[in-house]
Amino acid sequence: MAGATVIIGMGGLGCPAAVALAAAGTRRLTLVDGDVIETSNLHRQPLYGPADVGRPKVEVARERLVHAFPGLEIETWVKRVGPAEVDGLLSAHSLAIDGTDSVGAKFLLSDAVTRTGIPLVSGGVVQWGGQAMRIDPGSACLRCLYGTAPREEDVPTCARAGVLGSLAGVLGALQASLALGPPSPPGRTILHVVDGRSFRFRTLTVRRVPGCPGCGARV
Repeated sequence: MAGATVIIGMGGLGCPAAVALAAAGTRRLTLVDGDVIETSNLHRQPLYGPADVGRPKVEVARERLVHAFPGLEIETWVKRVGPAEVDGLLSAHSLAIDGTDSVGAKFLLSDAVTRTGIPLVSGGVVQWGGQAMRIDPGSACLRCLYGTAPREEDVPTCARAGVLGSLAGVLGALQASLALGPPSPPGRTILHVVDGRSFRFRTLTVRRVPGCPGCGARV
């Protein structure tokens, strides 16, 4: 759906991001997720209830969103995004939101921004902390921030480490706000960090790294 926003991952981040975008007047969404709903998801994924367990997330999310926002147009993909389809998926939309919980998926999406020219709002939440940043063509990317992607097994996830459910809602809404806001300034982006214990917000400036393999900076 050209001109639509695509949300990759309809979990703890994707659900509140979709609701916030629809409430703000977004009329076209594409929802992408290959998972089905599990009981462990329910405390942080507010579009789903106990009766939905076992159903594809994107199908239930579409039903709930269209019921709440009747004019909303939604396309769904019941699949995971890999290298073969990431560029085509982003290029078919005006903006992407990363709601995945996989390090590999996050770096895959970040790397695609420069190739496709499509902005991405990246986000993550685990245990008591979360962060979000908007990556635009010409701004800093995830590799500028972290360098080489860590191994999946070295990074805590919601499934392995747990997460404060309400904090996921805050981060998802923050991602929607960044999606609706202005682009990141050339050569840098702002990392928004949220501490769920103290509920403090702070921002850090991330600058492009010369020769970055993700965004191809030459400055």
